[in-house]
Amino acid sequence: MRIIAGEWKRRPLRAPQGDATRPTADRVRETLFSMLVSRLGDLEGLKVADLFAGSGALGLEALSRGAASCLFVEQDAAAIRALRTNIAALQAASRCDVRAQSVMQLGPAKEPLDLLLLDPPYGTGAGQVALDKLARLGWIGPHSWISLETGPGEEVNLKRFTLDTTRAVGKARLHLMRPTAE
Repeated sequence: MRIIAGEWKRRPLRAPQGDATRPTADRVRETLFSMLVSRLGDLEGLKVADLFAGSGALGLEALSRGAASCLFVEQDAAAIRALRTNIAALQAASRCDVRAQSVMQLGPAKEPLDLLLLDPPYGTGAGQVALDKLARLGWIGPHSWISLETGPGEEVNLKRFTLDTTRAVGKARLHLMRPTAE
């Protein structure tokens, strides 16, 4: 596993020990960030969240590509160790906020984020439940972009969001969406 592009291009990332987490493959990350850049232009200065963060590969990729900051939320102890190791190796601590907790334990946001990257366990529906809660708590604003990774057979049905695109990449499905205008 490595950073695909930007400031830390080709730098290796450590994956968590064990099989409790499923790191996002390089090919999936490359596709996701290509999709995002084609819509956003670049990631310069964005406030990002990597939810169900695992090793932090998604958020660290965003930081490498110019995001200003990233909130990482992960509850698995082995994943948190790998995440902290990756942040230290890239000397990125000043741009990172690591929260060792469940995404569902996040309280109200101080301000909405620009980009939310969710890679929950496949087949659980956890990403959809989290997005509904995060929208109610102010983490998602009218201009936010959201990426939700699911397994190949999972459907995404969210009332508060408009699906921009879905793309299958290997065993993953990437769903890009925006909040629905009220």
